[in-house]
Amino acid sequence: MAKSNYKLAKSSFPSAQDVHQVTLSNGITVLARSNFNSPSVSMGGYLPAGAIFESDEKLGLADFVSTSLMRGTQTRTFDQIYNELESVGASMGFDSGVHNTNFGGRALVEDLPLLLQLLSESLQTPTFPNDEVERLRAQLLTGLALRAQDTSDMSNLIFEKILYENHPYSRPNDGYVETIQSITRDDMEEFHRLFFGPRGMVIAIVGAIQPKQAVEAVEKFFGAWQVAGQKEADTLPSLKPIKKTVKRHHTIEEKSQSDLVIGTLAPTRKSDDYMAASLGNSVLGQFGMMGRIGNVVREKSGLAYYAYSSLNSGIGPGSWEVNAGVNPKNLNKAIDLVEKELKKFVKQGVTKNELADSQANYIGRLPLSLESNQGVVSAILNIHRYDLGMDYYQGYENLVRSVKRDDVVEVARKYIDPDKLVIATAGP
Repeated sequence: MAKSNYKLAKSSFPSAQDVHQVTLSNGITVLARSNFNSPSVSMGGYLPAGAIFESDEKLGLADFVSTSLMRGTQTRTFDQIYNELESVGASMGFDSGVHNTNFGGRALVEDLPLLLQLLSESLQTPTFPNDEVERLRAQLLTGLALRAQDTSDMSNLIFEKILYENHPYSRPNDGYVETIQSITRDDMEEFHRLFFGPRGMVIAIVGAIQPKQAVEAVEKFFGAWQVAGQKEADTLPSLKPIKKTVKRHHTIEEKSQSDLVIGTLAPTRKSDDYMAASLGNSVLGQFGMMGRIGNVVREKSGLAYYAYSSLNSGIGPGSWEVNAGVNPKNLNKAIDLVEKELKKFVKQGVTKNELADSQANYIGRLPLSLESNQGVVSAILNIHRYDLGMDYYQGYENLVRSVKRDDVVEVARKYIDPDKLVIATAGP
């Protein structure tokens, strides 16, 4: 594929000029941007109340709490909250990760006050009604029973346990059966009281509203929120990389598929290495039919139902991994092929055409990802979360094009050592 001559219309991308940023007196950061091409608004954000605050005995608590927030508040029942949203065609939801509890929603612009009111009540005054908590516990336990029989989920669980040994990232956010069973309503209320508060909360609003009006709306519903003694997370502990290849298999009998994860540590999202690693990963196992990995393991050898690589980068150390689902009798052959492909990638890097194709793909898909209000909300939240600078997308094309083949091979050698891999498998 020839190098694209397509020039991005940078004026449509978020920038420091058109994203209005204000921090309220209680510590909430508001990011707002207008888009009057549709009558709707999208809202999203996060606050630092994630799984990092859990004890080993109560793993899954942050997830349990975030899923319970809309199950009843001091002023509305579960049914009332959902009926109000449905009556105006709006939506809202919560989930949680290692560092944050996340939220998002959308509505017509005239219903933004309702959306913010329900968000405010869910975050500030949830009641964790007993019957709802027990119903939710049953759902979470069903999810864990399904996880235990899922070869993909279990290989990922084992992989993270080994890669992130003695680090918060080694623990599953959804916990274990015994930890979910041990969580009480008091635990949930205490977690909410200690870790939910305005400090560190970020909310982005994009749509048919003037940015200053969006800030005023947030101020109205959240400006008075104060939490004395809101706890902050400790700094992430350092992580010791593995010294040699570690292999572990998790047996799940009577399965027709085995899943494998082979990988290592990756740069953080803020790292200067990130873009070269990301483009390299695109060639390795994403672009077209799942890149080189997909081509070699799936297309040419016919060994896998799926095979791809992914680069997972965030605040702390990320993972660079290859995932594949294979017939159990082909498991060792597939592992050998992946290891060979990683050795080749580290030794030779990428070709000129492979890099140019991936660069054109990155540049071409950016405008598509920013077409919707929700896409812009996600983009400006990521910029803020990883401190990339609000003009990040203005310089994005140059950033992508500036990556050279030498950069990719250098970053591959820095992070991928074929003699120091984590190989986690699950199946019969």
